[in-house]
Amino acid sequence: MTAKYESTLIFSVKEGDEAVTALKDKFNELISKNGTVESVDDWGKRRLAYLINDEAEGYYVFYTFTADAEFPAELERIAKITDGVLRVMTIKK
Repeated sequence: MTAKYESTLIFSVKEGDEAVTALKDKFNELISKNGTVESVDDWGKRRLAYLINDEAEGYYVFYTFTADAEFPAELERIAKITDGVLRVMTIKK
């Protein structure tokens, strides 16, 4: 059974714009393979409320997608082990 999800990822900006673009493409492709991407909102570089790994800024990307119930846990698992991802949060709409 599929459901709607929203996922926010914060990427590190210390490696540069190319690294951020590569991460955006990687997660867009991952979500597309396992579900249907409805929208990708690129919020851009923003100041973090508190330091994460000694970084004060992060690059925010907001995904809205439809997928099976097992996929959000896998998405978060992959995001947590990927270098350059500061935070991830996925919720069911």
